[in-house]
Amino acid sequence: MAMSSMRGLSVFISDVRNCRNKEQERLRVDKELGNIRTRFKNEKGLTPYEKKKYVWKMLYIYMLGYDVDFGHMEAVSLISAPKYPEKQVGYIVTSCLLNENHDFLRLAINAVRNDIIGRNETFQCLALTLVGNIGGREFAESLAPDVQKLLLSSSCRPLVRKKAALCLLRLFRKNSDILNVDGWSDRMSQLLDERDLGVLTSSMSLFVALVANNHEAYWSCLPKCVKVMERLARNQDIPQEYTYYGIPSPWLQVKTMRALQYFPTVEDPSIRRALFDVLQRILMGTDVVKNVNKNNASHAVLFEALALVMHLDSEKEMMSQCVALLGKFIAVREPNIRYLGLENITRMLMVTDVHEIIKRHQAQIITSLKDPDISIRRRSLDLLYGMCDVSNAKDIVEELLQYLATADFAMREELALKAAILAEKFAPDLSWYVDVILQLIDKAGDFVSDDIWFRVVQFVTNNEDLQPYAALKAREYLDKTAIHETMVKVSAYLLGEYSHLLARRPGCSPKEIFSIIHEKLPTVSTPTIPILLTTYAKILMHSQPPDPELQNQVWAVYSKYESCIDAEIQQRAVEYLALSRQGEALIDILAEMPKFPERQSSLIKKAEDTEADTAELSAIKLRTQQQTSNALVLTDQCPVNGAPQVSQLGMVLVPSTSNVNQNAVDQRVTQSNGNLSVVDSQDQAPIGDILGDLLSPLAIEGPPGVSSQPEVNGVPSHEVDANDALALAPVGDQESTVLPIGDIAERFQALCVKDSGVLYEDPNVQIGIKAEWRGHLGRMVLFLGNKNTAPLDSVQALVLAPSHLKSDISLVPEVIPPRAQVQCPLEVVNLHPSRDVAVLDFSYKFGTYLVNNKLRLPAVLNKFLQPIQVSAEEFFSQWRSLPGPPLKLQEVVRGVIPMSLGEMANLFNSLRLMVCPGLDPNACNLVASTTFYSESTRAVLCLIRIETDPADRTQLRMTVASGDPTLTFELKEFIKENLVSIPTAGKPPAPVAQQPQPNHQPIASSDPGALLAGLL
Repeated sequence: MAMSSMRGLSVFISDVRNCRNKEQERLRVDKELGNIRTRFKNEKGLTPYEKKKYVWKMLYIYMLGYDVDFGHMEAVSLISAPKYPEKQVGYIVTSCLLNENHDFLRLAINAVRNDIIGRNETFQCLALTLVGNIGGREFAESLAPDVQKLLLSSSCRPLVRKKAALCLLRLFRKNSDILNVDGWSDRMSQLLDERDLGVLTSSMSLFVALVANNHEAYWSCLPKCVKVMERLARNQDIPQEYTYYGIPSPWLQVKTMRALQYFPTVEDPSIRRALFDVLQRILMGTDVVKNVNKNNASHAVLFEALALVMHLDSEKEMMSQCVALLGKFIAVREPNIRYLGLENITRMLMVTDVHEIIKRHQAQIITSLKDPDISIRRRSLDLLYGMCDVSNAKDIVEELLQYLATADFAMREELALKAAILAEKFAPDLSWYVDVILQLIDKAGDFVSDDIWFRVVQFVTNNEDLQPYAALKAREYLDKTAIHETMVKVSAYLLGEYSHLLARRPGCSPKEIFSIIHEKLPTVSTPTIPILLTTYAKILMHSQPPDPELQNQVWAVYSKYESCIDAEIQQRAVEYLALSRQGEALIDILAEMPKFPERQSSLIKKAEDTEADTAELSAIKLRTQQQTSNALVLTDQCPVNGAPQVSQLGMVLVPSTSNVNQNAVDQRVTQSNGNLSVVDSQDQAPIGDILGDLLSPLAIEGPPGVSSQPEVNGVPSHEVDANDALALAPVGDQESTVLPIGDIAERFQALCVKDSGVLYEDPNVQIGIKAEWRGHLGRMVLFLGNKNTAPLDSVQALVLAPSHLKSDISLVPEVIPPRAQVQCPLEVVNLHPSRDVAVLDFSYKFGTYLVNNKLRLPAVLNKFLQPIQVSAEEFFSQWRSLPGPPLKLQEVVRGVIPMSLGEMANLFNSLRLMVCPGLDPNACNLVASTTFYSESTRAVLCLIRIETDPADRTQLRMTVASGDPTLTFELKEFIKENLVSIPTAGKPPAPVAQQPQPNHQPIASSDPGALLAGLL
C-alpha cells in the first residue's frame, strides 16, 4: 500500500488500532466514512493521489467488517487510470468490494479488456487476476476469447501465460458452457510441450479440469502427459527454483498423474511401458526420511502414483512392490505416515488381488489396532475386515473379540458388526459361529444390533445338528450373574425352541430351565417380556404331560400379567394361559419353527454394499457412475414363503397370497444406518426415525414376531374415505382397479405437523417423506418404493407448485426395479405467505394399469414458522405498535371442536406456535408467538391471542398481529382451519385389506420401513 507515502491512511489506521472499545472504533470509522463521502461528492477537486488514498481507506474499513455502500464508482474508475499505482488500487479494491453480479462491473469490462490486449505485461497480469477472482458469466462471455489468445500467444512472457491459464481455469469451472473448448485437443497438446515449468504447471491444472469434463476429446494428449512424467522423473531440464527438497516439481507430478487417471486405460505398449518405468522409479525411490517437508512432498507424489497404479490395474509385480512399500510405512513412528499406509493398503485391497501379499503384514496391522490414535485404529479395523478370508478368519475374529473389551465406545458398534459379518462369511464350522456371536453379545451387548442375533436364530433353526449345541451354550451364559438383555432374548428363544434336546443333561430339566430364565424377568425391559412369556409356553409344550408344579408356576406368571397395562404383554398372557390349558393340543399349536427360506444374509449384503461404497474408484469410474438424476435407487430381493406358524416371538407368518393388517401391538424391526429402531404399527412411525431405514438397502431377516389375531381385520379397499378426493385424483376409470391403502387425508394432515411419514400407499407403491425446514427454505426427500417383484414402468413425479412456492425436484427414473426404492430430493423456497398447497403429480404403469395420483405435499404455512419465546415487555411493545387492520385482525370463531386450554396449547405447539404462559392475566386466555420466514418478508414476528369462553368451548375470539398484512390474514385463516378441524397427528391410517395383485409380494404394514424390511 506504500504506507510511507500515504500519511493520512497511516494516521487513520493508527487511530482505529488505538480505539479502546468497539464503540470508539465505530465512531472513528463513521467519521472517516462521512469525510470520504463528502470528498467524493466534490470529485472534480480530487487528485489521483487523494482518490487512491480514500479508496484504500474504504478497503480497510471493509476489511474491518463494516458495510461500504458507496464509492464503488470511484474504485472502478481507477482501473482506467494510466499509471500503475492508481490502476493497482482500482483492481484490488474492485475485486474485493464487488461480486460477479454487481452492476458497476459492466462499466469496467472495456477497461479490463484494453489492459488484457495491451502491451503492458504488468497491466495484463492485474487484469487477468481480476477476471479470475470475479469469474462472473458476463466476464466469461466478454473476455474469455482474449484470455485464450494470451495463453496461446508465443510472444507473451511466461508470467502472463501462466496467469492466463489459471484465469481460464477459473472461468471454465464457473461457466463451462460458455467457454468454447471444442477443438482444444491440439492446443492442449501444444501447451503440454511447454518447456517453462510455470506455464506447464498452470496448463496442467487447466488440462485436469478439461479432461475431467470430457476425456474422449483429449486422447492425443496422453503421450504428452507421459513425456512430462519422464522429464520430471529423470530430472531433465528442471530449474532449481522448481526443485523442492530434491524432488522435481512435485506439484506438476501430482497433477499429471491425476490427469492420467481420467483415461480408462493406456493401450499403446510403448507408452504403457514408459509410464510403468516412471511409476517404478517413483515407487523404488521413495522412502521415509527425517525431514518432514521432504516427506510430505515425496509422499504426495507416491500416493498419487499408487492411485494411478491401482487405476491402471497393472501387473502383479508392481502391486507387490506397492504393498511392500506400504508395509514399511505402517511400521514407522510417524502417525500420519502410518495412517496413509493403512488407508492405501485398504484401497489397494479393494481393487486388486493382493490378499496373500498383504497377509504378510497381518501382525503389524493388528498392532495398529491398539494405536493411541483412533483414526489409525479405524483404518486398521477396515483393513483387517477387508483382508479376512477362510485362512485367517479365526485369528482376526479372535483379535477383534479381544479388542472389543477395550475399544472406544465410538468404535464398538462397527467392530461388533464387522466381527459378526466375518464370522458368518468365513466360519469353518457353525458351532464356532455361534460361539463368536454369543461372545459378541456377552462383551458388547449394547452395541450388538438385533439383526445379528436374528441371524443366529436363522442358522440354528435351519441346522438340526447345531440346535443342541446352541441351546447348551445359551444355558451356560444364563448361569452368569449379570448378562445383557440381548443375551436374555437369544437364550430365551433358543431354550424355548430346543431346551427339550438337553433334557438328559444335569441342570436342564424343564423346571430348571424355566427357573433360570424367570430369574432374569425382573431385569429386562418391557419389549423383552413377551419373548419370555412365549418361552414359558414353549417349555410347557415340550414337557407334555407337564409337571404340575411347573405348570402352576407358569400359570401364576400369566395370571400376574393378565392385567398388565401393556397391550402386547397382556394379550400374550391371556392367550397363552388359555392355550396352556388345552393339554396335548398345545404341541400342535406351538410347534417348532419351520426352516427359514434360503435368502442372502442381510449382514453379508451389508458387507458387500460397504465394500462397494469404500472401494477406491478412479476418476473414469466415478464419471461413468454419474447419473442425470439425483434420485437414489435401493433394491432388495425378498422372497416370501411359508405357512402360518407361531414362532418363539409369537407372530403369525402369513402366506404370501394374503395381506394382513397386523395387530396394533405388532412391532417390526427395521434398519437405520446400521442401527435398529422399533416400529409400532399403531403409530405408524418408528420410535427413532420413521424414514431412517429407507436410507439403508438392507432387509433385516429377524425371527418372526407374534400376533394373536391371524384374521384379516381390514375393511374393503373400495371403502376409502371420501376426503381422500382432496388429496388423490385417479385418472379416468382406473379408480376401481388400484386403490389407496389407508386414509390419504389423514396421512397428509399428520405430515403437516410431523417431518416424516407415509404420504401415500397402494398395493404397488409406497411414497414416504422425510423433510427438513430452515427459515424460508425446505428440503424434502420423497421415498418412492416398488412393493412388487415386477418393475414399475413409465414412472413420473412432477411438483405442481403454487405461486408462493418455488420448487426444484430431481428427475425420477422411468423404471423402478422390483422391490426397489428411489430417493428423490425436492428443494422448496417460500416466496411469500400463502395457505395454498403444492401438489405431487405422480404416475406409473404396472401391467395394464396406468395409475395417476395427485397428492398434496405437506409444504404448508406452519413449516415456515419458527417458535420463539418472547418476554412480556417484547410482546406488549410489539402488540401496541400494531394498532389495527390490516396488521392486526380479530375474529369470533364458531364451530370450534371443544377442547381444554391445555389441549389447545398442545395443538398450537404442534403447529409451531409457541404458547407463552403468564402473559395474559386472564386464565381462560392463551397467548402465542412465532416467527414466519419467506423470501419477500424475511423474518416477521407474529403474535396470537385466543380468548375462550369456559361456558361454551365451541366458540372463541382470536386476534392475530404481524408486520405484514397478507401474513396476518393467512395466519388467522390457517389457525381457524385447524381449530375447526384438528390435525390427526400420529393417528394411524385406517386399515385397508387389498386383493393381491399379479407379481405382488404383500407387505403387512403401512410404515415406510416395512417396504425394505422384507417379510419374514
